[in-house]
Amino acid sequence: MIRRPLALVLLLLLAGCDLLGLPDPKATAAEGKAIGAACRQAGRALEDCYQLNPAVPKAAVFDGWREMNDYMTEQKLDIVRPTLPPVLPKALRKKPATAGSDAGEAPAGDKAPASSPAPQDNAHKG
Repeated sequence: MIRRPLALVLLLLLAGCDLLGLPDPKATAAEGKAIGAACRQAGRALEDCYQLNPAVPKAAVFDGWREMNDYMTEQKLDIVRPTLPPVLPKALRKKPATAGSDAGEAPAGDKAPASSPAPQDNAHKG
């Protein structure tokens, strides 16, 4: 008599396993392959792809990277350079310089870009 309600409770608990947030190995592998393929198509090195995606299994990333490499080689496709800069994970971002360190240097945001030309004074043209 007690077995039936116990079995029902266990069945209900097991039915909600996907709500526990446990990763699905097949989904994780598929996501890793997709990430690896995207890295290869963008011309990103495999090691960079590993660093940018530390939570994804390296084997899955490599499989996707290799499959895309083979496909691109067969089809003679060029890489597609990303137009936006990559957003690094928080663990890989550089910490901002504190006021006490490097007192002689200005913060990176205060420096003028190297490609901008120096301003010219047009009043002295004659």
